[in-house]
Amino acid sequence: MMAYLWRRGISVLPLLFGITLISFLVIHLTPGTPTEMLTELNPKVSLEARQRLNEIYGLDQPLHVQYGRWLKRFVTFDFGRSMVGDQQPVMQKIAERMPITLTINVLSLLLILLIAVPIGVWAAARPQGVFDQATTILVFLGFSMPTFWLALLLMRWFGVQLQWLPVSGLHRIGYEAMGRGAQWVDLGRHLLLPVCVSAFTSLAGISRYMRSSMVEVLQQDYIRTARAKGLAEHHVLFRHAMRNALLPIITILGLSVPGLIGGSVIFETIFSIPGLGRLAFESAMARDYPMIMGFLTIGAIMTLIGNLLADVAYAYADPRIRVESQR
Repeated sequence: MMAYLWRRGISVLPLLFGITLISFLVIHLTPGTPTEMLTELNPKVSLEARQRLNEIYGLDQPLHVQYGRWLKRFVTFDFGRSMVGDQQPVMQKIAERMPITLTINVLSLLLILLIAVPIGVWAAARPQGVFDQATTILVFLGFSMPTFWLALLLMRWFGVQLQWLPVSGLHRIGYEAMGRGAQWVDLGRHLLLPVCVSAFTSLAGISRYMRSSMVEVLQQDYIRTARAKGLAEHHVLFRHAMRNALLPIITILGLSVPGLIGGSVIFETIFSIPGLGRLAFESAMARDYPMIMGFLTIGAIMTLIGNLLADVAYAYADPRIRVESQR
């Protein structure tokens, strides 16, 4: 297994290089530059001043020279400094926002798995039954319901009318003066709505994929053999069938890792959460090249890591894949 992981780790390096090269070219060929975004609303800024800013940021150099300088810094995991606002180092700004976004998305992912997988298993156990039809209706509602609309409804019901939960931010006033336990409770109350909104749409999709995969697995010969041996139904479903049915779900979860940034933009904006998705959106609007390249590169790395983790999970879920990887 370690040799397999080593081979996969080496093979992603050329792929990562190609991703960064294409991303660098695309964002620099997009209309608008950081200097234009900074100066276009100020009529007092002269053309010479704009050219001077381009020289300071190195934007007057050919693209291959700019990419070479960026790649040299990237080797040391240095993405440079932001071109707008406080001009802090890119990694520092990302590191400040990433724990918030990862916390929300990891909690929503756990919620999805805890709810969607059992729903898919029990729906597949009795196809076209009452439970299957009821969950199908809920799934179609989940697919068709816009995330922002659901967020606004929950904010109105639980935050405005019932006043059970806060509707914005991460902390209440006086958070620093609270005890450790009270701080955790306050943080949990602020995260409950964003986590539920983030999980709702994906929960519908994962449950359907799980159901379809389970229906196919339950038709296999070894499942009929297990039932003929007199094994309990829950033992057949959750110990024998579910492991093989999880393979497509593992693929979907591996590919959804980069969506941790992009999918966070909506609910972080609605709930006024200072997370990574909101920062990425603001950087794209400001044409902040170093920040955008930082997000794209981290997204690419997360995608490659997600695929690698999916392969490892495949090996643990299916012994046949473990045997093939050792050959």
